[in-house]
Amino acid sequence: MKKSLHMLFAVLVVVVMAVSACAPATPAPTEAPVVVEPTAVPPTAVPPTEAPAPELGTAENPLIMALAPSATTQELQTGGEAIAAKLTELTGYTITTTVPTNYAAMIEAMGAGNAHIGWLAPVQYIVAHGKGYADVGLATVRNGSNHYGVQYVANVEAGFTSYYDAATGTVTADAATALAQFADKKPCWTDPLSASGYIIPSGLLKANSIKTPAGAWVQGHPTVIKSVYLSPKGEICSFGATFIDARSNVVADFPDVNDKVVIIWVTEPFIPNDNVSFAANVPADMREKLTQGLIDLASTEDGIALLKSGGYSIQGLEVVDDTFYDEFRVYLEASGVDPTTLFK
Repeated sequence: MKKSLHMLFAVLVVVVMAVSACAPATPAPTEAPVVVEPTAVPPTAVPPTEAPAPELGTAENPLIMALAPSATTQELQTGGEAIAAKLTELTGYTITTTVPTNYAAMIEAMGAGNAHIGWLAPVQYIVAHGKGYADVGLATVRNGSNHYGVQYVANVEAGFTSYYDAATGTVTADAATALAQFADKKPCWTDPLSASGYIIPSGLLKANSIKTPAGAWVQGHPTVIKSVYLSPKGEICSFGATFIDARSNVVADFPDVNDKVVIIWVTEPFIPNDNVSFAANVPADMREKLTQGLIDLASTEDGIALLKSGGYSIQGLEVVDDTFYDEFRVYLEASGVDPTTLFK
């Protein structure tokens, strides 16, 4: 019996082992997979879109008309605003006015976009054009001419001899003879870039070896006349130089100016009149419309009255281009002024 039990136990052991061998193997536990989170990519920054600048010539971005300070600021401002208002009516553009402090400031305003229409004196224009700031559109006309000359003036009580025949508008002596009496006398000048108020008259004095003290810079041709009028003994200056005949610009203030301020000598009319120029950033179609508007303005009596009231005594306008100034450039060089040095 005991032997049978042993045999049964042995058989059970063998069966258990056989079953264990046939059972599938239990897989070894594995580590959980590492989940890699995607890297967050910031969206590409989109710069804010700037609103386009208002169209030039609108109320939000008006055309700026700059007036050369060759007359009194108030006179120019009043007359300029009247011209701008009429030009706005004729063209539909909104136009405002400004009077820069001096000729150089006006040139820089044209280059910086702070002036779009400029009433420029001739040397001003040559400098502005040389810098690429402005292009001429129209020349002014006075007394039927688009050129003018220089006059030297003095107070009648100063005792200078006049070599100018008012009846014929001619001179009776050469420059050396007439101007010699200004030696050691203080002049009144308008602006360093004024052709008739400084560059040409001072150049003629130097060309004839006539030395004078440093001048008084009084700005504006009417102011030169007024300064001479108020200087019978050279209190401000002993003589001055202006365009011909700047005395007419102060008759309202000094009715006897033609008696008190005498013309000593004049040059031939070889200086181009001041002009209307356009800044480089003014589009061609806008230039054409403004040019036509000004021509239309100058074609009527009311328009001429407005142009005269602006302080420039303008009697007409005519279309010109840069070649209008070629001959004057030669005169400047002959007088010792190299135009290219003025705009370096």
